[in-house]
Amino acid sequence: MAKTDRRIIKTQEALKKAVIELMREKNFDEITIQDIADQANLNRGTIYLHYQDKYDLLDKLIESHMNELGEMDEWACKLDWSNGLVPFFEYFEKNHLFFSTMLASKGAPSFRTRLLNYVMAGFNGEIDRESGKNVDVSEDVMLQYAGTAYVGVIEWWIRNGMPYPPQVMAKQVGALLERSL
Repeated sequence: MAKTDRRIIKTQEALKKAVIELMREKNFDEITIQDIADQANLNRGTIYLHYQDKYDLLDKLIESHMNELGEMDEWACKLDWSNGLVPFFEYFEKNHLFFSTMLASKGAPSFRTRLLNYVMAGFNGEIDRESGKNVDVSEDVMLQYAGTAYVGVIEWWIRNGMPYPPQVMAKQVGALLERSL
């Protein structure tokens, strides 16, 4: 597997950071390629070496975060709820700027839906029917309920300056999910 040149990685990171910083100031549709280039302190043409346009840049940024979350799923889902959620809340904390911007942005409303769909897919198969719990609740309603609650709590936590450490959030949300799923 060929290793990506560190200069390319550094340039792409600068562009992704510039987009997020600009989205905190104005709607994504109002941001120009020149704005991104200026914010990243790069030439406008450099952006086109890496991305088709600003929408491609934003999509690749979102995709990279969704892929990282997906990679965590592979091992975190083998743990109990409280312990399994710790790395996710730590990830949200570490990437606070991205998640706070994307969840608050009117320019990227599809992000919340994408995050919700990711969460619901992760919860699929986790609904407890054997203990008699949730027997009378349809799977799609239960997934929508639990997914929306989880994403809503993440949103609340980030928008309120992360008032509790990730471990505390994981324990509390884990307990709630265990009760409902």
